[in-house]
Amino acid sequence: MTRFEVVTAIAAPPERVFGVSLDVEVHTGSMAASGERAVGGVTSGRLRAGDTVTWQARHFGVRWRMTSRIDAYDPPRHFVDEQVRGPFRRRHHAHHFEPDGHGGTLMRDVIEFEAPPGPLGGLAELAVLNRYLPRLIVVRNEHVKAVAEA
Repeated sequence: MTRFEVVTAIAAPPERVFGVSLDVEVHTGSMAASGERAVGGVTSGRLRAGDTVTWQARHFGVRWRMTSRIDAYDPPRHFVDEQVRGPFRRRHHAHHFEPDGHGGTLMRDVIEFEAPPGPLGGLAELAVLNRYLPRLIVVRNEHVKAVAEA
């Protein structure tokens, strides 16, 4: 299993950043390069506790689908989205929003994942996913930051 964290400073209050982070259209905008879109469950607007969304995107030339559920929900401090069906053996993404003391937010993403079972999954995790997924989160967070600060 791989675990990594990404911290992003955003000049907007936690309430705004929390809401923007749960917006389906903001997410799809952040993942435009992969053509990611919501194709099942909640497909527009803001996700809430217990909601599921199925994302479809193209990564590495392959079309993927992943269904996530919002498992934990404590506005405006924390939420978790967990894969319930998809390409990973396990994927858990905790989102934390902390006041920075100056009216802004420190957004901290903690991601844990395991590639699919088998030797190819393990190889993909070590050779590709350990670098690719953190970069994907940084791109997403840059978009969230731009929307929240607008």
